[in-house]
Amino acid sequence: MPGVHRVASLLKRWILGTRQRSVTSDHLQAYLEALTFRFNRRTSASRGFVFRRLLEQNAVTGPVTEAQVIHGYNW
Repeated sequence: MPGVHRVASLLKRWILGTRQRSVTSDHLQAYLEALTFRFNRRTSASRGFVFRRLLEQNAVTGPVTEAQVIHGYNW
């Protein structure tokens, strides 16, 4: 189970460092999705391509409301 421990330690370090312990339960799902995105692309050799794909997704996806951020976004 080293992979599970690695992800848990990264999550704890991210919450303590980047978020400075200001994680609320209302936004927890959005925080976890952001961390998952970063974790899945940590070894990507083509970071420019990832940014380009993000821009493409942004162009075809509609706006996200505050309620969707708080209560989760239905992908």
